[in-house]
Amino acid sequence: MTEQAISRYPIPALEDLPEDIRARILAVQEKAGFIPNVFLALAHRPDEFRAFFAYHDALMLKESGLSKAEREMIVVATSAANECHYCVIAHGAILRIYAKNPLIADQVAINYRKADLTPRQRAMLDFAVKVAAHPQELEEADYARLREQGFSEEDIWDIGAIAAFFALSNRMAHLLDLRPNAEFYRMGRGL
Repeated sequence: MTEQAISRYPIPALEDLPEDIRARILAVQEKAGFIPNVFLALAHRPDEFRAFFAYHDALMLKESGLSKAEREMIVVATSAANECHYCVIAHGAILRIYAKNPLIADQVAINYRKADLTPRQRAMLDFAVKVAAHPQELEEADYARLREQGFSEEDIWDIGAIAAFFALSNRMAHLLDLRPNAEFYRMGRGL
């Protein structure tokens, strides 16, 4: 089997990267046991790497009315709508771990409308997918449905912002022809 490139753009050597980026990548490697390919691919442009991960962290790591699993559900559902192989596989792995459910990521990726979700999660994903795929169709009823499920205005912002950010991420993954790490396929399956 031949080794396929992880990106159509050059992958810089770790030792050639600015110290802050190299330190971030090595910290991720220590925690995960491998370096997710998105870190290596985006390091091709250091300023954009920093901006991308600063916004990622602002959305995905902060205190929020959304659980970590719910945030990952948004990423998987919207990435599936955008047919983003990398993000569905990588964030599906994270979703399985956060949800402690080896089935949920596959269900959400294939058809979240048939997944084992609560009404709250279904409303959240309906809204997120609309933001990712048809934002021009958003109307007040979409926001009202989220409020009826107990989401605050700040939660609604978070749902939309995560969907919008990962729409960008999905498009970058397509542009780069980014391939998921083999490790992601196995993560969280034997819970």
